[in-house]
Amino acid sequence: MKRWSEMVLGGHPDKLCDQFVDALLAEAYKVDDDAYGQVEAGIWCDQIWLSGALALRSPLPRSVEDVIRAAGVAIGVEMGRYRFADHLCVYERDGREWTHHVNDQAIVIGWAGYDAKTRWLSPEHFLAHSFREALASFGPDGKLLIQIREVGTGLRAAWHLEMVLLTVQQPVGASFLGFCGEVLRAIAGAWEGVRQADDRWKTPWSDVETLVNPNGPLEGGGSDFDNGQTGRKLVMDYYGPRVPLGGGALSGKHLTHIDRLAAYNARRAAIHAVQTGASECLIQTCWAPNVPRPLEVSWRSRGRGNKFADQWFEFDAMRGRFPTSSIAQDLGLGTHFWGSNLPWNQSELEL
Repeated sequence: MKRWSEMVLGGHPDKLCDQFVDALLAEAYKVDDDAYGQVEAGIWCDQIWLSGALALRSPLPRSVEDVIRAAGVAIGVEMGRYRFADHLCVYERDGREWTHHVNDQAIVIGWAGYDAKTRWLSPEHFLAHSFREALASFGPDGKLLIQIREVGTGLRAAWHLEMVLLTVQQPVGASFLGFCGEVLRAIAGAWEGVRQADDRWKTPWSDVETLVNPNGPLEGGGSDFDNGQTGRKLVMDYYGPRVPLGGGALSGKHLTHIDRLAAYNARRAAIHAVQTGASECLIQTCWAPNVPRPLEVSWRSRGRGNKFADQWFEFDAMRGRFPTSSIAQDLGLGTHFWGSNLPWNQSELEL
């Protein structure tokens, strides 16, 4: 069966916006574990727009603009030219009136499959993340798309990489052919590392079709060529195109916002089901404002994995499960369900 997945690099305008808002939340959590945040960013050309609100009991350690500029510089973006339209409301008040109860309605999903070698992700989404990391020193803007063929099912499957499409921003004045060669060498190295770690990956690199910058040199990029907004890369943030979405964005929301909190807890529950016998597990939950338990918890599993009791999803239990230090700028890259250091992605043996 053909499978596809796609990623963008950290300097892509949409991912810039996701990292901006998660950097702001991380800054708020430095001084208040109960901080409230629902923040959005937009970017185009030399302008950055901010909207939404932060509420925390102590002042931010740095100004909003300083946090955003530092976040961009960390990715390799020249931030000095940007003008800010800052409509973010920052309140010095107790955020617990929003963060200590379910404050929105939501449909939220969690998924896990395969095994720890794919980080409980589908093989195509795992591989797309691996290639994204291999390109971290390029760009900063760029996209990649892969196509694999999966033969067999579950842990007995074999995976054949068939095509890699790469569109990557290159330095001004660099040799086009030289740059394309560097990009291909980085991906080829990542591919060999993946194959050495897991013999289910079968294709020799020489048999993989590759396309690099098929439109020619991409010396520009970022917000000069595309606008960006928070929350526009949800398929990448979640589990790839084969797994359905609940709909709620993750970045820019405080950890106990039900979209984010329930998604992380559902991920942990799905991993548990796969660890205990299921080959795949999809969990769907439905929430109403100010109701501490989900209206429904639906489990769809292949195999006999163990299910957590519904009490796992009680709001207060979920709220106390993961530390606010888990929220960092890097999540805005789309690593919510990739980062093995994140507590909701860890195997039972690691907890």
